[in-house]
Amino acid sequence: MAPVLSSALEIDVSQAQVSDDDIFAGHEGGKLSVTATRPIAQARDLSIAYTPGVAKVSRAIAEDETLARRYTWADRLVAVVSDGTAVLGLGDIGARASLPVMEGKSVLFKTFAGLDSIPLVLDTTDVDQVVETLVRLRPSFGAVNLEDVSAPRCFELEDRLKDALDCPVMHDDQHGTAIVVLAALRGANMVLDRSIADQRVVVSGAGAAGVACTRILQAAGVADITLLDSKGILHPDREGLTPIKAELAETTNTRGLTGGIAEALDGADVFLGLSSGHVDEDLLSRMAPDPIVFALSNPDPEVHPDVARRYSTVVATGRSDFPNQINNVLAFPGIFRGALDAGARAITENMKLAAAEAIVSVAADELAPDHIVPSPLDPRVAGEVAAAVAKAAESDDVATRPPEWEA
Repeated sequence: MAPVLSSALEIDVSQAQVSDDDIFAGHEGGKLSVTATRPIAQARDLSIAYTPGVAKVSRAIAEDETLARRYTWADRLVAVVSDGTAVLGLGDIGARASLPVMEGKSVLFKTFAGLDSIPLVLDTTDVDQVVETLVRLRPSFGAVNLEDVSAPRCFELEDRLKDALDCPVMHDDQHGTAIVVLAALRGANMVLDRSIADQRVVVSGAGAAGVACTRILQAAGVADITLLDSKGILHPDREGLTPIKAELAETTNTRGLTGGIAEALDGADVFLGLSSGHVDEDLLSRMAPDPIVFALSNPDPEVHPDVARRYSTVVATGRSDFPNQINNVLAFPGIFRGALDAGARAITENMKLAAAEAIVSVAADELAPDHIVPSPLDPRVAGEVAAAVAKAAESDDVATRPPEWEA
């Protein structure tokens, strides 16, 4: 297992001065290319890589299609799939405009985990059509990374694809965020010498990330979670809830709270912001002593870190120019690398929990109020995450790769 990270990347990227000209020049012609893994320098090379030699490999795969794992790149290829409906903070900008983002995701897969990936942006928002397209393309890839698909369609799409495909499928906006949030919350509690299970957590935002974070925190043993959307606290008696929100209303808010963010934050230990809302400073003063504040909205956090630090020792954002950046790149490269190393048929909840534990373990000896997770550029992270995920896949009996095929 050898994720690739050049030491040249180990710089403070937040200090780099980047102009618009730099940005457009860096994207001109796209950020990806296909390179050959075998040289073709003479006739013998040509006869092996293509005709007539390739016919022997194709015949062998026709007789035993599992050999495609070994003799093609498909089993190590991640399809980065989007319909362009929820791109970064730009919203529904369409498939073509989302492509630079998906190319960037592919660059990160290669840089941090040594995995090839291909961006697939689909000019449809119909879930049936997306599922049918990917089912038909299944022989061409080994895993699906869903990206920037709007809620609530993203929940149905991921569930449908997990049922339809015999390979790892993960919506990174949901689960990548959730995994890193769990790792960061564990790191914060280690710094403060607290137990994650004893925390009163408020999650502001019930979209893709908020739902996934709530679920993974519940799986990690957090019992007291209050979840809010733009209309206030979720509770079973609230009308007009979507099926996903109605389900979560039954398993969260054990105190039976109603109202909005003020009522939710009163006495809470943790604020997890995953929305575009704003939190007034006086509400932080009503939280439990020395609360944990994760204000992850980008580019404008729900509360400015300088304000949050008046009340909190541990503050995190989604931005690279403040300490404790909650960045999905800590999770998804290693998760997919580990899943593919194990030949996993799916990504299980235990694999996600294992990834979170691996992330915080990398920083365990260096934890501090301003360092609750490793840097996104830490070259140790992807390898540790991949190893933990592969081990969890074996424990969950979803691993299929024969030992002699391991990387």
